[in-house]
Amino acid sequence: MVMVFYGNNGKSNPVSMESRVEHQTKNQITYDIHLPSDLGMLYKVRLGLQSLENSISQLSLRHFKIQNISTLDTFSLTINKILPLSLNGDRWIEFPIQWPLKEALSVVTYHLTVFSRNILSERNSVRMTACIYGTHGDTGDRSLLQSLQNVQHGEENESFLVVDAVELGELDKIVLLISSKTDCKLHIKKLHVKEAAKEHPTYVFEVNEQFSVDANKPNIEREIPRSFAIRGDKQNNDIDNNLNKEGSQARNATEYTIKVYTGDKRGAGTDANVHIILYGTEDKSEVFHLSQSLERQNPFERGKVDTFKIKTKKLGSLRSIEIGHDGKGFASGWFLEKVQITDAASNSLYCFNCNR
Repeated sequence: MVMVFYGNNGKSNPVSMESRVEHQTKNQITYDIHLPSDLGMLYKVRLGLQSLENSISQLSLRHFKIQNISTLDTFSLTINKILPLSLNGDRWIEFPIQWPLKEALSVVTYHLTVFSRNILSERNSVRMTACIYGTHGDTGDRSLLQSLQNVQHGEENESFLVVDAVELGELDKIVLLISSKTDCKLHIKKLHVKEAAKEHPTYVFEVNEQFSVDANKPNIEREIPRSFAIRGDKQNNDIDNNLNKEGSQARNATEYTIKVYTGDKRGAGTDANVHIILYGTEDKSEVFHLSQSLERQNPFERGKVDTFKIKTKKLGSLRSIEIGHDGKGFASGWFLEKVQITDAASNSLYCFNCNR
């Protein structure tokens, strides 16, 4: 069994319990754990099996208690669960820590939908995990394909999975780890994540990649940043432009000229809604919906260059961009050659090559 501890200032490395037994009876084991002091106040624990190949086939967890030996503050929780939670399924349990006079986070159920052409046909040979990151930490690596026996199938090759975790706050990225017993190709279009108990928001992570998995090579790791969030009619979606800043925000705004180069090959254009985020050394922009091309009414046509102007807060020197689309429209595929951005304040030109 291993544990991962989360504090206000970060998280610990996985802590193996095998060599830390201080006292053991028939139904209770006490561990002595020394955590780095820079973790700050602990707010979450994840515990479970390091791997399903562990010599322990099942782990029955009844009760958990943790005590700070310096302050004697104590937290206890009744669990009554057996790991793994299902056959070849989730082998982790997360729960928040509620210290005296401190408010704790909640445990929520997340629905993760994978849009893929062939994920089900490859599930017996491919191993894939996803780690969802938010403002309150991460879920750790959770198995995707091993749980596909319980998925629901939609009309667009959707695979529906469930992840129970301490609430993550605003989601910002997903890290995928992919390996396989045999050489294969796995195509993933996008990922959607939402809380099961809420209709909104739905966080969209666009992937649009075919992974060539080699059985003789290490895991493929991909960090997928959030593309945008769908927040419903009564709230502002991330993709809504918000250029009407007032007061000091307006005075500190910087104008950027964005030139988008669509490739000159068959099927390169798109009718989908395209959005972009700029990342600088000082800050990042909001999400901008690129719809008003200065050259033409229908942007992103094959072999064309479209120019857009946006205003946002000062970002410093640009270091990266995030650009994608929502997959809607009759012809939603898109081959993006490159993006050029000019900072009007400094007259600096930045070029980001894509060629995909």
